[in-house]
Amino acid sequence: MNNFTVAIALLMLAALAYQLGLTKGRGVVALAGHRATHSRPGYHGALAILRAAVPAFVVYALWVVFGNQVIHSLVLESIPAEFLPQDSLQQKVMLQRLSNIASGFGVLGDAQPYELAAADVMRQFQGVGETIVTALMATVAALGLFWSWRTTTAETRARNKVERAINVALIACSAVAILTTIGIVMSMLGESLRFFQMVSPTDFFFGTVWNPRFATMGAEGQSGFGMLPLMAGTLMISFIAMLVAVPVGLMTAIYMAEYASSRTRSLVKPVVEVLAGIPTIVYGFFALVTVGPILSSIGAAIGVDIRATSALTAGLVMGIMIIPFISSLSDDILTQVPKTMRDGSLALGGTKSETIIKVVLPAALPGIVGAILLALSRAIGETMIVVLAAGNSPVLTANPFEAVSTVTVSIVNQLTGDQDFASAQSLVAFALGLTLFVMTLILNVIALVIVRKYREQYE
Repeated sequence: MNNFTVAIALLMLAALAYQLGLTKGRGVVALAGHRATHSRPGYHGALAILRAAVPAFVVYALWVVFGNQVIHSLVLESIPAEFLPQDSLQQKVMLQRLSNIASGFGVLGDAQPYELAAADVMRQFQGVGETIVTALMATVAALGLFWSWRTTTAETRARNKVERAINVALIACSAVAILTTIGIVMSMLGESLRFFQMVSPTDFFFGTVWNPRFATMGAEGQSGFGMLPLMAGTLMISFIAMLVAVPVGLMTAIYMAEYASSRTRSLVKPVVEVLAGIPTIVYGFFALVTVGPILSSIGAAIGVDIRATSALTAGLVMGIMIIPFISSLSDDILTQVPKTMRDGSLALGGTKSETIIKVVLPAALPGIVGAILLALSRAIGETMIVVLAAGNSPVLTANPFEAVSTVTVSIVNQLTGDQDFASAQSLVAFALGLTLFVMTLILNVIALVIVRKYREQYE
């Protein structure tokens, strides 16, 4: 059963249901009059869609979710016991091979007789299942159309029912984000607890040696899973990035909000915001092949050893990347300060710059601080720039000219390649991810608290 064909069929069914409901609603209005009818004909058409197309879609969705599981169970039962693998992973491989045989795709080697028989069973069950699902979808759609046609009267509260359904759909869409966040946290939390059963939390949070490829005990008896070098590199790069982004972004926002003409603002603002749409891998490549060599050449010219891949390189490029976050948010906040406050300052003899420094910026300061904290959380979670430009050297250092590593880079390294997810070397990535999640969550909460507590309310 092709998904595209089903989608077209459901759209046609929805159009038919709407037209029938609309026609019936117009007939009711013609007989009873507008004043005696509770809902307009359009609501009756929408209610017909809810009663016909939505149940048909639910039937198909249930088939997509559970149909293959039922068919696979029946196919596995038809395979002789001597050919049936006991391992679940091997069973999945076998089912994929049988599915390729049943659909006519090529497979490696000659198909065994029991595989041909099992593929034929799978093909039969799929055909029967699709026939049953198609008939069931048609049945529930027909019943929904009949029900809608028979029950549409002047007293039918179609509008209330449609708006209630829309409200439920909006709540469900809102719940998706919440449930996704909860699912991410729970998955990371479960794997992190498994990791902390192998490695002491004290060694993880306060260890100064990061060497997860070997035993949990590194040089000088220190834990090889200490995250302090990674956290130091993350904070150093983020600090350098903020040193670049905050002044440039804030000055850009002040210029666009206070000095630029409408025409200049309409040109500058989109150009600055284009930086936010550039993929981070492009920034990383730019840092690796351009910014890093330039910094290394400058260091050689002044007698300072600056590595091409260093915290300074990653921080500078990351700062350029988050300039639009600060400039755009700060610009929106500055423009919300009432013009009457500016006029009052100018009327008292203040200059343009004095008005900005002593009136506009203090009024917008909570929002600006919130924008800076949100940009900082974005910098802490960045991956691709630091993967290419930071050097991936997990050492505890305060020298920005040397290579460092970050939490996100280590997560990538630990989950790359063939990994045993029962080992501490892989599970440590979930502990790092959970730690990073908590850090960014705290920053976001602080930003929201500052904005809500100190936000100025203007008439």
